[in-house]
Amino acid sequence: MGPNRSSPMPSWHAVTMPAIEVALGDITREQVDAIVNAANESLLGGGGVDGAIHRAAGPQLARAGAAIAPCAPGNAMATPAFNLDPPIRHIIHTVGPRWKGGSHGEAEILTSCYRRSLQLADELGARSVAFPAIATGVYGFPPSRAAQIAVATITSSSTTAVIQVRLVAFDRPTFDHLTAALQEIHSGA
Repeated sequence: MGPNRSSPMPSWHAVTMPAIEVALGDITREQVDAIVNAANESLLGGGGVDGAIHRAAGPQLARAGAAIAPCAPGNAMATPAFNLDPPIRHIIHTVGPRWKGGSHGEAEILTSCYRRSLQLADELGARSVAFPAIATGVYGFPPSRAAQIAVATITSSSTTAVIQVRLVAFDRPTFDHLTAALQEIHSGA
């Protein structure tokens, strides 16, 4: 007996999570629709990945950031990509938590950074996004724990339309932390 063709379609639909890849390199050279900037609240640029993105995008980025700042920790705001090469069209700025020992809501704020960035990517129509290791530089978030939060948040974001996420490490230890976190999720650990 064949399937019952008169039964209504279920009210649910298949949900897919974004494909996640880990890369070692320069986030400003990624082939994605949007890159995420580990910004400070002023959105005027700073050190680390924030400074690298501002240098690559040009001085218009600081002016655009100043016009929409401040950005609270855990939130995200977007600007055009300015001088970054296509296909990058957007820069999503998010402010991570400053590490104060782990008992001041740091994990929740970092989770919010990833979640809000994906929500903003959806609003912008971006289907591919590159993230740096948010808050692991001068903000001092432990890199291994930050990698676990990044991967867990992205893989649990079942409502996003983003289909590809690249976690871009600036050095080998960060790459190793991100790779281990991704392997841990895939192994079900």
